[in-house]
Amino acid sequence: MSTRKLCPLLVLAFMLFSDASATAKPPNIVFIMADDLGYTDLACFGSGYYETPNIDRLAANGLRLLSYHHCQNCAPTRAALLSGQYAARTGIYTVGGIDRFDWSQRPLRPVDNVTDLPLDRTLIPASLKDAGYATGMFGKWHLGERGPYHPGKRGFDEAICSAGKHFDFQTNPPVDVPEGAYLADFLTDKAVDFIGRHKDYPFFLYLPHFGVHSPHQAKPDLIETFKDKPAVGGHHSPVYAAMIRSVDDSVGRVVAAIEEHGLAKNTVVIFTSDNGGVGGYEREGIKKGGSITDNAPLRSGKGSLYEGGTRVPFIVHWPGVTSPGAACEVPAIHVDIYPTLLEIAGAKPPSQVLDGTSLVPLFRGGDALPRDAIFQHFPGYLGAGQDTWRTTPVSLIQSGHWKLMEFLEDGRLELYDLATDIGETNNLAKTMPEKTAELHGRLVAWREAIGAPLPTKNLGEASPPSKKKKGKKKAS
Repeated sequence: MSTRKLCPLLVLAFMLFSDASATAKPPNIVFIMADDLGYTDLACFGSGYYETPNIDRLAANGLRLLSYHHCQNCAPTRAALLSGQYAARTGIYTVGGIDRFDWSQRPLRPVDNVTDLPLDRTLIPASLKDAGYATGMFGKWHLGERGPYHPGKRGFDEAICSAGKHFDFQTNPPVDVPEGAYLADFLTDKAVDFIGRHKDYPFFLYLPHFGVHSPHQAKPDLIETFKDKPAVGGHHSPVYAAMIRSVDDSVGRVVAAIEEHGLAKNTVVIFTSDNGGVGGYEREGIKKGGSITDNAPLRSGKGSLYEGGTRVPFIVHWPGVTSPGAACEVPAIHVDIYPTLLEIAGAKPPSQVLDGTSLVPLFRGGDALPRDAIFQHFPGYLGAGQDTWRTTPVSLIQSGHWKLMEFLEDGRLELYDLATDIGETNNLAKTMPEKTAELHGRLVAWREAIGAPLPTKNLGEASPPSKKKKGKKKAS
């Protein structure tokens, strides 16, 4: 064959190799997390009142996990996600110190709470950065923002923290904010800009919204949209609906940016919430729990370890991997995210123990994982006003559709078959003693293996929180 004939073939081979190399780069990863969005607060998860067309489209094109769990409130969820470890290893069980609620009349002293994620943990962004990813975070961090605890020092190339207000908000570090900006829109602007600047190589975008957390504030034009809409079940607030719509608009804009830059085929998009919705308390006898929504048919809401407090929406869209419109009932939990993203990225694991397992087999259509239980451990109290409690100290194990809770004040056990009783109305602990004993033994063994500290007897050293502390947001 002549050289003149060979050269075009070489050129063609080089072009094909270049195209293959371009498509073979690790997938971009976008992880979007709402704040306080309940399990049924999306149309694709059952709401007939809230409108979430962009998130619904993501679900229609991807996979929904129907038994995915986070912690009962925000800080421990974020710590578990980013470190890959259960709260018993990080010491982050809740928000703030143990004196936030008056437990002085309760029988147990809570385990002291850590508020800054320990610096000896390698976080997800650092592991992905080592694998060649650009990393960006815009939104609510809630794991320490001073000095070395700021996300910009924990593996994120770019990080802007903001939470607490939806209008007139501040950022850390301080950046220019347009007058009258709505926080969800501002964070989305930063996310879209990040995508555009990093489109030519793998990136990890973490977008933890402050919406739909209190204070419940929304853009007036969106509130107007829902003003005359009839309530459906416990979903009724035009303001809350408008807040959800702003989060949905954010998802739509992020997906549009991915498509605009030709990245859709090689980008994994995950959407979830950090804990259950603020609602369902009245059925628990909590009259001033601050309900803004309802998690029915799930029991209770944020702050509780019943399903309404920990089960949240989870949607993943990974073109060529997830099947459109698929759903999966296999129990999954927050500590699974770290190993999942490592597998997606082809990244090396950190030196610390990772408590979860990769969910990639489920993403690929599987119906099982190489473990048989997930766990939660909360050795403290979360109040709800008027001497009522969203939760007292409790641990739980869920194995398949069986869930056992051990309430640590008195050792009370509650066993539920979530396959037939997702609302946790029928405690089977006494009628199924063998199953109860089996699961309780496994729960105790897990606590011992992980070194989970237990609350101790209250010796009277507690004092009621100051008025300033009482005035803090109850919903956190």
